[in-house]
Amino acid sequence: MIDHVSAYTTHYEAAKRFYEAVLAPLGSKLQHELTATRDPEFPTRRMCAFGPTRPIFWVIEVREPSTPRHAAFSAATRAQVDAFHRAALASGARDNGAPGVRAIYHPNYYGAFVFDPDGNNVEAVCHAPA
Repeated sequence: MIDHVSAYTTHYEAAKRFYEAVLAPLGSKLQHELTATRDPEFPTRRMCAFGPTRPIFWVIEVREPSTPRHAAFSAATRAQVDAFHRAALASGARDNGAPGVRAIYHPNYYGAFVFDPDGNNVEAVCHAPA
């Protein structure tokens, strides 16, 4: 259903490093990076995109902070969720929920939550049984 999605950052380099670190354990990597010179109001705007095989999650530089968002990334295993959380904390992210079962969603919902450099609530989630 979703082809791609974006998050916005006023801390481009920090956000890029953060997503490179936390998406690697989930099998995603930096797929594309560019400067959007077409915008005469912000001709130095930087963008980068991550995904397992093509750009799916875009990080776009903005001048003013935007409303924080929530993004949940799929993990194939609970170990990947744990690795995501460790990588996020090692990258300086603030913890927003250690890895664990969130039975309120369903019995096999295993997730971890952190805040990225712009205050977005970022999650890795595995739906597979233990």
